[in-house]
Amino acid sequence: MAQAIGAGMTIVTRFAPSPTGRLHVGNIRTALHNWMLAKQAGGRFLLRIDDTDAERSREDYVEAIRADLAWLGIAPDGEERQSAQLARYDAAFAKLQAEGRVYPCYETQQELELKRKIRLGRGLPPIYDRGALELDDAGRAAKEAEGIAPHWRFKLDHDAPITWEDGVRGTQKFDPAQLSDPVIRRADGSWLYMLPSAVDDLEMGITHVLRGEDHVSNTAVQIQMFDALIAAADTQQSIPRFAHEALLVGKEGKLSKRLGSLGCDALRDRGIEPQAIVALLARLGTSLPVEPIADRGALLDTFDLSTFGRAPAKFDDTELERINAALVHQMEFEAVSDRLPAGMDAAGWHAIRPNLAHVAEAGEWWRLVTGPIDSREFSEEDRAYLAEAVRQLGWGEDPWRALTSALKESTGRKGKALFLPLRQALTGMDHGPDMGELLPLIGEARARERLEAAARA
Repeated sequence: MAQAIGAGMTIVTRFAPSPTGRLHVGNIRTALHNWMLAKQAGGRFLLRIDDTDAERSREDYVEAIRADLAWLGIAPDGEERQSAQLARYDAAFAKLQAEGRVYPCYETQQELELKRKIRLGRGLPPIYDRGALELDDAGRAAKEAEGIAPHWRFKLDHDAPITWEDGVRGTQKFDPAQLSDPVIRRADGSWLYMLPSAVDDLEMGITHVLRGEDHVSNTAVQIQMFDALIAAADTQQSIPRFAHEALLVGKEGKLSKRLGSLGCDALRDRGIEPQAIVALLARLGTSLPVEPIADRGALLDTFDLSTFGRAPAKFDDTELERINAALVHQMEFEAVSDRLPAGMDAAGWHAIRPNLAHVAEAGEWWRLVTGPIDSREFSEEDRAYLAEAVRQLGWGEDPWRALTSALKESTGRKGKALFLPLRQALTGMDHGPDMGELLPLIGEARARERLEAAARA
């Protein structure tokens, strides 16, 4: 059960996805920030599967949500499922009904749309006109005799403004008379989001709700629901504190058309490291710099809702790739050894790592060591130079430095003329890993073979 928020209180946050699809960067960011808010304070982060929509919810998506959070290193301290709490919602509904805070409505969607258009035409806000409250018992009985099952609305109290101090947006104030009484239950008895979420937040002891700014008006309505539920239960519970962060947008506006490519599974398939996703999303939309920080402790230490901005947070796929490459360059061999090609050891990883944007590219670069390499055509002058390289090739502690020093002295070459033909002959490329690290990995026999072949080309 919920407790009063005060000194010494344990912060409890939650992430409440609906299992109707895969996680994408928008809801990953919500999950991450709730996890950070709790963990920074030594609190608890809970996962709640909002699966009351039986038609659209799928068990494979539930498993995918768990797997994606695990891959990202966002470990819940507990899990609840709304589908297991239906009796609790029925009980709360009955209490609110007894208090006169919910009421049945019989309008069709077409009738509601017509009402909205009429109000707009009169310059009024397009909210529900509470027409169902004008029905008496006989009127409701007549509707039901016609076979019309009611949907149910929560009746907002219009007597006082709804206010709260938002953790990101500051003081918020809503006139409840300018809001529609929200539908909380459909005619078929199934639940919409609002009431089950409020019931669960109280029962799970949620102290802080951090979510997108698209929920601000929902929060205004739910604050009255919390108050009504607490009063009906006659407890001393407190409602959660709320914070609403700006939504993510892309370079060209909303991300909605691109969410498939920005799903957790798609990012993983592209070779994006979970650390890169966390490093980017942890600070996206804040005044703090987005940096390739793999240490979650460092990210937690700087997490502060006061740094969150009100402007839309711009997600840039190029920036994610930049962060990913920088983090790959920091990764130790032990962290990636099971993803590397056969035969690549720590020295090989260290040599190739600076050239990678994704760990999966290691195999292509490792080919420079194991072969085969692309053949090149060399000028007569360069072939003679490479033949000299064969004669000068030795194998001591630093064979690359020894070879280039000897060739510089014997041929007078320097700079690009000294180094590039050797790189081309030894790797088939014009650029790549540091040759001082790469040549020992290629080995003397293979290096001599490649130089001899290039000298004959």
